[in-house]
Amino acid sequence: MMKVGIVGAGMVGSAAGYALALRGGASQILFVDHNHALAVAQAADIAHAVPFAHPCQISAGDYAGLSGAHVVILAAGVAQKPGESRLSLLTRNVDIFADVVGQVRHHAPKALLLVASNPVDIMTQVALRASGLPTQRVIGSGTILDTARFRWLLAQHLGVSPHSVHGYVLGEHGDSEVLTWSSAQLGSTPIVTAAAQLDRAVTPEIMARIDTDVRCAAYKIIVGKGATYYGIGAGLARICQALRDDQRAVFTCSIQMPQAFGVENIALSLPRVIGAQGIVNTLQLDLSETEHAAMRHSAQVLHDTAAAVL
Repeated sequence: MMKVGIVGAGMVGSAAGYALALRGGASQILFVDHNHALAVAQAADIAHAVPFAHPCQISAGDYAGLSGAHVVILAAGVAQKPGESRLSLLTRNVDIFADVVGQVRHHAPKALLLVASNPVDIMTQVALRASGLPTQRVIGSGTILDTARFRWLLAQHLGVSPHSVHGYVLGEHGDSEVLTWSSAQLGSTPIVTAAAQLDRAVTPEIMARIDTDVRCAAYKIIVGKGATYYGIGAGLARICQALRDDQRAVFTCSIQMPQAFGVENIALSLPRVIGAQGIVNTLQLDLSETEHAAMRHSAQVLHDTAAAVL
């Protein structure tokens, strides 16, 4: 049994609620939004899918209704505009977010916070500071979606299932993110070796194309349909299941760190072990020199941006 609150009933919040209902990831879902009519409509629409999925109580309410929530997904804030970087959203979202977190903490003091609003790494730091919670209980969705895109594109090239492709995108959820090719694998075989065996060589040109497609995926989708939401909605639902069942599953999530790659006081994504209490541990990858330098650059980008508002 797990109650999940979702603050922000827009496309990301509603996609997360829908994915949770279809996956059976929660026994109770409550939407909260400043536009109450929108929250009511989203809850009703998703509730009508429940007979085709798993038993789940879905409703809309105010912040007081979050009482007893185990997890609260924070998907509030203004949307990313076409051509706008995630980091440029920062000043527009910080004030909104601080108020939201205060309301959530007042009514659901025991809830773990799962941050989805962009720029997610900075907003994770904002949520941590506003909440007063331990670091491991304020989790940013980070690069879970970028990692999924990486795995999917590699699988498409290799002609295999993305479930068998293992590779991470780390650092910022944004333009400076780092695809870790050096540790990518198909099954237990290094990706370049596996690709050669399948006669689907991963050449520098293929790497460059996949890198660009991962890094620019959100911008292309936003131009075509205004926002991205299905992928991240599914990712948020998957994290909730890991929290509910104490799965100790590994996801590339973002949390505040005292130091990473020589840069202090930043939130960025690394492979994190997630259990019932939040982040249980962080895995350190054996990065190449180029990847390590790119991670330091990504960390510095995030540090410099956060320094302006934190």
